[in-house]
Amino acid sequence: MENPKERLTRRVSTSELERRWKATREMMEERKLDYLVAQNQEDFLGGMLRWLTDFSAHHQFPSTVIFPVDEEMTVINTGGDPPAEQIPPPWAARGIKNRLGGVYFPTAQYTNTVEAELAVSVLKEKRKPTIGLLERAFIPITFYEYLVKNLPEANFVDATEWVDEIKVLKSPEEIELIKETASLQDNAIEHLRKAIKPGMKDYEVIAEAKHFYLRGGSERQLIMAGSGPPGTAVHFLPWHLGNRVIREGDQLTVLMETNGPGGYYAETMRCFMVGRKPSQELQDAHATAVEIQTMTVNRLKPGADPKELWDLTNDFLKKKGYLPNPRLYAHGQGLGLVERPLIWHKEPWKLKAGMNIAVHPYARAVSQTVSACICDNWIVGKTGPEDCLHKAPKEIIVIE
Repeated sequence: MENPKERLTRRVSTSELERRWKATREMMEERKLDYLVAQNQEDFLGGMLRWLTDFSAHHQFPSTVIFPVDEEMTVINTGGDPPAEQIPPPWAARGIKNRLGGVYFPTAQYTNTVEAELAVSVLKEKRKPTIGLLERAFIPITFYEYLVKNLPEANFVDATEWVDEIKVLKSPEEIELIKETASLQDNAIEHLRKAIKPGMKDYEVIAEAKHFYLRGGSERQLIMAGSGPPGTAVHFLPWHLGNRVIREGDQLTVLMETNGPGGYYAETMRCFMVGRKPSQELQDAHATAVEIQTMTVNRLKPGADPKELWDLTNDFLKKKGYLPNPRLYAHGQGLGLVERPLIWHKEPWKLKAGMNIAVHPYARAVSQTVSACICDNWIVGKTGPEDCLHKAPKEIIVIE
């Protein structure tokens, strides 16, 4: 007879989940929280759901987790009305007591409180509960308003920061999974080096990379590519701007923000030259990007201040004659594509050992004649950065 567990792809160990649950419940006891409530609709920034349950939401279908301080979780998913079997199946669920579901879609306005009604049926079991909301920016107003109205004695607090402080510090098991993602990305770079040819369109490069990642066990892929002729600033672009044909002599920039088996994200970005060597201007810009990356990585130590790194980088770029950073140039990653800390002037956290940091600086000419970039990941160690997780050469890749 078929074993249903053979259907499962890579997942973290039960002992790893138990480590998280234990640390979270200790925090809840300290903060006097009765429940945590998290909701999301996607995987890329939906790492909180995956961290608690080892399951993610996908494709804008909402998923809710209720995490009590003193018993197993309840999950709520779009499914069938009871008595229909709900997801995840019992043989795949760990730490989950109740699997609730119903028919509801954000596009069908009259179903917008179904999920909240199911959540209230669980949360009202405790009298005057203190409920910690996680990542409130992902919780729809219809869900929140229904909870507040129908749990009048409840006290709602934002518990995101407290759980994030646990979540961003990676265990040895998590670090090994992140390394697997980085290795898959290294292999993808080599695959593209062989696959990219004049005559391809930018979106075909994206499709080629996605196919490679899917075959390698990646679950989600955010990949962008953009090409352009010499003398222009070439940036990665989304799919709907990817109809340009790559020509002999073009520069191609490829960004690959993907997870690997197990769901952990890393990030890589490389510049390619098709059929010609890079100009001296592009080589200089690329060398500057690599220098910024090295400068940043050397300072990835416990206690480092993201604002100081941000200011240092911008000062260096301006001194070299390039534009300053317009947005993040480095940030944390894990089960979410972007997580704390942000290497940014508004980030209040200091770095700690166990964080996974993607460092992706750009060097963009004021004249808009050149743009170069690079991205790799590092784990912050006890005294400084560990070895780079990516092994692909930090160079412009020339396709002969």
